[in-house]
Amino acid sequence: MKIAYARVSTQDQYLDRQLEALEKYGYDKLITEKITGTKKDREGLNNLLDVVRDGDTVIVESISRLGRKTLDILNIVEELGNMGVTFVSLKENMDTSTPTGKAMFQMMCVIAELERNMIAERVKEGLQSAKKRGKQLGRPKMDNDKVSVAMRMYDSGDYSIKEIIEQVGISQGKLYKEINKRKLKADHN
Repeated sequence: MKIAYARVSTQDQYLDRQLEALEKYGYDKLITEKITGTKKDREGLNNLLDVVRDGDTVIVESISRLGRKTLDILNIVEELGNMGVTFVSLKENMDTSTPTGKAMFQMMCVIAELERNMIAERVKEGLQSAKKRGKQLGRPKMDNDKVSVAMRMYDSGDYSIKEIIEQVGISQGKLYKEINKRKLKADHN
């Protein structure tokens, strides 16, 4: 049996591109999920591993659909191989039923991890460079005067939360955070 597996990381992403490629290749069963590839325990992946049998073929649009970490991907493909299951990745044009496909798969995993590490390194360097140039990273600090005014309005009891956040320009979350912070402080005294 040919079993296709498609995954995207978030609910906002679409499987369409993967599904088109998988349909063109052909399959008997399709398993899809929307969850990050960094998690090892995924319902769809677990389902895939439960249904495959010796002689089956698992097809993915790209090896990155199996996971984010090279070791995780290699472990999944090794587990499939131990079960007598062939792995096919369409984007990388590899098929583990061949020696060349097995070797190519291992090389592609190493290259994919190298690429992710290089991207992470560039991001880290960019953040360090921005800090050196005096850029403020992260969320902007809330003006203490705004917080103070918002808390006085809250204490007066004359304003609703909605009125306070609209008039002062503070977020509802920030206002509640300050209210809770003061409550905690009062409880500890």
